[in-house]
Amino acid sequence: MGFANGIAGIIVAVLAPVLGAIADRTAGRKRQLVMWSTLGVIGTASLGFIGQGEWWWAAACFVMAGIGFNAGNVFYDALLLDVASERELDQVSAFGYAMGYLGGGLLFALNVIMTLNPQWFGLESAAEAVQFSFFTVAAWWFLFTLPLARNVREKPATTPAASLLTAARDGLRELKTTIQHIGEYRPITLFLIAYWLYIDGVHTIYTMAVDYGVALGLPSSSLLAALLLTQFVAFPSALALGWLGNRWGPKRGILLCIVVYLSATLYAYFLDTVVEFFGLAVVVGLVQGGVQSLSRSLFGRLVPEGKGGEFFGFFNLMGKFASFLGPMLIASVALITGDSRLSVTSLVVLFIAGGLVLLKVPSR
Repeated sequence: MGFANGIAGIIVAVLAPVLGAIADRTAGRKRQLVMWSTLGVIGTASLGFIGQGEWWWAAACFVMAGIGFNAGNVFYDALLLDVASERELDQVSAFGYAMGYLGGGLLFALNVIMTLNPQWFGLESAAEAVQFSFFTVAAWWFLFTLPLARNVREKPATTPAASLLTAARDGLRELKTTIQHIGEYRPITLFLIAYWLYIDGVHTIYTMAVDYGVALGLPSSSLLAALLLTQFVAFPSALALGWLGNRWGPKRGILLCIVVYLSATLYAYFLDTVVEFFGLAVVVGLVQGGVQSLSRSLFGRLVPEGKGGEFFGFFNLMGKFASFLGPMLIASVALITGDSRLSVTSLVVLFIAGGLVLLKVPSR
């Protein structure tokens, strides 16, 4: 599944700026979001029908779901500029992430309970419960897409195209021009570099936390509970950091989150017990939603008028590519030193570098 996830990420990384540029000329962000979400729902539900040993079909459905989710996020993020004024960006972005963590945590908890106690749900085994969980995720995704599809209103395109074909041609031409002159958007360029560095550290901590706990000999059930705890801690803390970002400015809020992540990474070196791992999960949860939501709202402030889809395509492009530096650092240090604790602390390089570049981004 790692290869399937990588394939989906590469496809979306290539398509994201192109799709965003087209959407800017058709006022079609919501329509595109619904379309890609539908693809993701179908791919997710299809995973529930996969039988044992059907790896190729599973990979194909996983790629479909991954493309739907990641491509949809390009337009979801860009819609932020349609539904919120500049003063509201931080809190609206934070509210979105907070609801995402709450909803994801509730559904995750339900599926964990269903897997541990399948007979409560009329299921015969844990394997059947895992299959059924894909249907619950697909249904959840579909149901919570409906209010957005019905109620969200997007702004008209600043330079509307006569047809989709014209929009595609004009969008690609505009995208080419943007890439050629990207250096002229210095604040955006600096922010994207900073974001690529520190968000890679964030992603690495989240995706490799369980592996680190296993390497330390901690029980897998406790590690799963700690991940669930992170989801629920991230819900109120994202709201709080959204409010703080509105008062302080999103850049200061992000820098605060980076300092907390830096401290948590150093603390992980001394971690020995389950209780300490839970403490680390709480600390990470306090800033996880905040660093994501404030990054999105700060970037929204930097985006030129009428280029939301195109530039959020680049934003998501950096997010897709921000998933290899951290694991490579950890693997390299572990290979050289043979010390898993020391390898985790190598992530401080990403947070320090990202923070230093972010300091050069002008506040707005």
